[in-house]
Amino acid sequence: MGARTPTEKPPARLIEQFRAVFREDPEFLVRAPGRVDLIGTHTDYNEGWVLPAAITRYAWLAVRELPTALITLHALDMDEQVAFRLTDLEDRKALNGQPLPRWAQYAAGVAWSLQEAGLATPGSQIMITSDVPVGAGLSSSAAVEVAYATAWAHIVGWKVDRMKLAQLCQRAENEYVGVNSGLMDQFTSLHGKPGHALLFDCRTLEWEALPLPEDISLVVADTGTRRQLTDSLYNQRRAECEQAVQALREYLPDISALRDVTVEQFTAYRDRLEEPIRQRAEHIIHENARVLAAAEALKRGDVITLGHLLDESHLSARDLFEASGPELDAMWEASQGHPARLGGRFIGAGWAGCLVFLAKAGAAEDFAAYTARRYEERTGISPSMSHMRTAGGAEVLEDWA
Repeated sequence: MGARTPTEKPPARLIEQFRAVFREDPEFLVRAPGRVDLIGTHTDYNEGWVLPAAITRYAWLAVRELPTALITLHALDMDEQVAFRLTDLEDRKALNGQPLPRWAQYAAGVAWSLQEAGLATPGSQIMITSDVPVGAGLSSSAAVEVAYATAWAHIVGWKVDRMKLAQLCQRAENEYVGVNSGLMDQFTSLHGKPGHALLFDCRTLEWEALPLPEDISLVVADTGTRRQLTDSLYNQRRAECEQAVQALREYLPDISALRDVTVEQFTAYRDRLEEPIRQRAEHIIHENARVLAAAEALKRGDVITLGHLLDESHLSARDLFEASGPELDAMWEASQGHPARLGGRFIGAGWAGCLVFLAKAGAAEDFAAYTARRYEERTGISPSMSHMRTAGGAEVLEDWA
């Protein structure tokens, strides 16, 4: 099985169905990209560093402003529609009195977060579709949140910087939807730059765009498995990291997150920690060091070192953080042995979903086919393999013809 390259053009069906459902043309479109995290597994909520890149998979909105405080959402991919009042967001209820379905909570949550920050959210008719797979580790929820925030910012004309907007979208996911995620996903969807990865300091919010070498390809391998963050071990891992900080404070009283612990300090005190928090801390502390080393490798154009660091990240997240899964490991193992392979790891929170591989550009197609064939032999699952181009951040399209 070879690789496919997704289109960046607006989905024609989105516009056609908006007209069919709402009997009007949309006033504008919004697209917000998903992301791959090249390296930095679970470091974001530990106030560490991450190295993501926005990708050419998008959440798309077609939008028309309404004069009333009413949001009417139509999910094209599910053919479901729901309406809710912007004045009753705390109730989490649709106009018909039923609880908001989960897919609509992201819109309501972003509206709630924006209102809490004193920003107006205008009534709207919105149709949404997405080619960012849900639960695959490509940040589908953040892309959706960012798309809604970008749409309302465009209508009202807010002068809110993109980092602040990312934080407001994160708050929607944390406090309204109930997923305790870090800021990396929303940051990347808003700040993406074609041809670049983004080194992001999750504590200081400082960031730097680093060019990706032109002679490598990003191949995203979808294992065909899915997870739900709220149903996974994500929140448990986060709690274990917090427990590790508390335990290490007995010896390092000035630390406030695992980001503050150096590899040398951890080596000195690791035997004072009980399992499993020792393993969780070991992964995070070494992973932060790997992210910084990966950024330096990118600056040098050293793709061999970068690939090795991705492999080390996968193994550490598998063995110490226990965030991998059988299909993820099967895909990683299936990729071994191809001469174009430089390295790879699972992306997102883990447990299921996708991996990203670095491959030599001239042979990436053959690498994708080789890996897919071997994965299917091992699992019986036919995977999806995609060449991913890096994308710019969320944007409004007013002329999409």
